[in-house]
Amino acid sequence: MTQQRDGRAAAGKPKVVLGVSGGIAAYKACELARRLTESGHDVRAVPTESALHFVGAATFSALTGHPVATDVWESVHEVPHVRIGQGADLVVVAPATADLLAKAAHGLADDLLTNTLLTARCPVVFAPAMHTEMWEHPATQQNVATLRSRGALVIEPAVGRLTGKDTGKGRLPDPDAIFDVCRRVLLRGAAGTAPDLVGRHVVVSAGGTREPLDPVRFLGNRSSGKQGYALARVAAARGARVTLVSANSALPDPAGVDVVRVGSALELREAVTKAAGDADAVVMAAAVADFRPAVYATGKIKKKDDQEPEPLTLVRNPDILAEISASRPRPGQIVAGFAAETDEALAHGRAKLATKGCDLLVVNEVGESKTFGAEENEAVVLGADGSETPVPYGPKEMLAETVWDLIAERLPELPEE
Repeated sequence: MTQQRDGRAAAGKPKVVLGVSGGIAAYKACELARRLTESGHDVRAVPTESALHFVGAATFSALTGHPVATDVWESVHEVPHVRIGQGADLVVVAPATADLLAKAAHGLADDLLTNTLLTARCPVVFAPAMHTEMWEHPATQQNVATLRSRGALVIEPAVGRLTGKDTGKGRLPDPDAIFDVCRRVLLRGAAGTAPDLVGRHVVVSAGGTREPLDPVRFLGNRSSGKQGYALARVAAARGARVTLVSANSALPDPAGVDVVRVGSALELREAVTKAAGDADAVVMAAAVADFRPAVYATGKIKKKDDQEPEPLTLVRNPDILAEISASRPRPGQIVAGFAAETDEALAHGRAKLATKGCDLLVVNEVGESKTFGAEENEAVVLGADGSETPVPYGPKEMLAETVWDLIAERLPELPEE
């Protein structure tokens, strides 16, 4: 009776295998399991023996509604070491320890999880978690490169508090952020589209720069960074290694993305130029100030009751998009920019495309209650080849998908290993 009831409940649901390896971050897998099951996925947890030292089998079983096993000898007649992977729509391993990544890269299969990884023919996502030294070790980096070369999506770990007093890169991303990656990978899988940015490094700028007047005031703009962050999330879900240069955005870091925080246009210029050195694509979605104050007051500018303020003199900021488009530090690099306009958007956009020298320019209308800070956007993507791709009003992720579609089809083939 139980098997029939479980079978009917799972009918039509995407089947997700949640692998859990033995790290302190294993407790976060419980929240990921809950998010996946509550959003309509049929989830089966496959922990390692080491993982059960941190979270008991009963917890995973209660969260997923499925029995939990760690070795291949349980329910042998059902051949679980083959069947679980064969029937999955997605396998996600969170956390993925250095040991688990090494086993997966070398095809070792000494428990149920590693057997499942060998038999899976669906998208596989690894969310690493370990100490910084372990993540940066050449052996781990080589294992990650091997897995990525085979089409697996290995998202970058977050930076933050690790075990004990240690802090650095190696923290498991937030479960909600991992869930978002899984959701996007499943959507692409359902549409029959593979992760097409695997092996690519992309740079995205987001947010709005602030140009300081004095220690407490600045010239800024209304950009929230939501479109740039959407571009970063979508690129990560499509397999890219993503560097996000974020200017004054309060949004949480996307899972699997390296975030570089900046304030002013000059700081953004330095960060983007550095990251673009080995990038396959650069997308300038940040709202960069055209001007900055000519003089920075080291003390707060005081209001004087009997005097008008001194006129504010502005100087021009560098045109970062034009500079990146002209330099192209990597052969075949694709550069895309954004043009935020308040009137005659397409006419101004076409003129900007010609002067900036980029491959693609996303043109949209903005205003006090339009685009900036909103969850939706609409735009026309202009190509240097004369193409025009309209993107109707909808979630900013939809525009991000279109931008990456257009970039992916323009990227040169990756060299064969």
